[in-house]
Amino acid sequence: MTATVDVTVLADLLRRAAQAEILPRFRRLGGNDVRAKSEATDLVTEADEQAERMMKAESEKLWPDALFLGEESVAAEPALLARLADANLAIVVDPVDGTFNFASGIPAFGVMASVVSGGETVAGIIYDPMGDDWVMAEKGGGAWLRRPDGEAQRLRTAEPVALDQMVGMASTGYLAQEKRAEILGNLAKVRFLTNYRCAAHEYRTFAGGHVHYLMYNKLMPWDHLAGTLISQEAGAHAARFDGSPYLPHHLDGGLLIAPDEASWELLRREVFTV
Repeated sequence: MTATVDVTVLADLLRRAAQAEILPRFRRLGGNDVRAKSEATDLVTEADEQAERMMKAESEKLWPDALFLGEESVAAEPALLARLADANLAIVVDPVDGTFNFASGIPAFGVMASVVSGGETVAGIIYDPMGDDWVMAEKGGGAWLRRPDGEAQRLRTAEPVALDQMVGMASTGYLAQEKRAEILGNLAKVRFLTNYRCAAHEYRTFAGGHVHYLMYNKLMPWDHLAGTLISQEAGAHAARFDGSPYLPHHLDGGLLIAPDEASWELLRREVFTV
């Protein structure tokens, strides 16, 4: 890869931050440790903030020339987000993806990071603190499940199936109410719909070949850059709703991911008519 970030070092940093700042707080959050941001279900916890603080401090030591962009940093200073489009090198992190689950005591949350170089995502990492393993990819190198003992397993997306046999995840909460109702009706055409409230685990599930589609409308880089690259390296076709590539600076336009282009086109035509 062309970026000057050692992805194995970054992966280890995510693990150390989880062990030091996230796991000790799981199911141990006090009343002042959880706060709402934009709405009651959009939460931030002491674990998010402290883990990101640790990752930022260590990243700046290891890669001083990289822009560090974290969900909580941008929440505090929104102007940071605009710098991603022109950054030569950037590290984008989500310290706790699935904060609602984490704050509710549900063990479905993850730590995500991506590396952006020259306007494209060149590496993605999703760490599962509960399972203590990573799903990760470098551009052109495939997608892998890796464990701390060095074991590695290559990931492949599911084989394409008929529309009425598709199982997948769709996040419809940020669609306009009328369009959400239409798409929820269209989803009766597939076999099954679910949502983990955690993009980290949804991407892991997809890249592991267990489901056939993912759909998101709101695009924040810390939520989707890592998972999209991992999915593509596992064989998926990923694009915004208009068919254009999803790039690090995109914040809207939706995102649909499927095992191949034909499945993508079918889902876009029959289900996700946005």
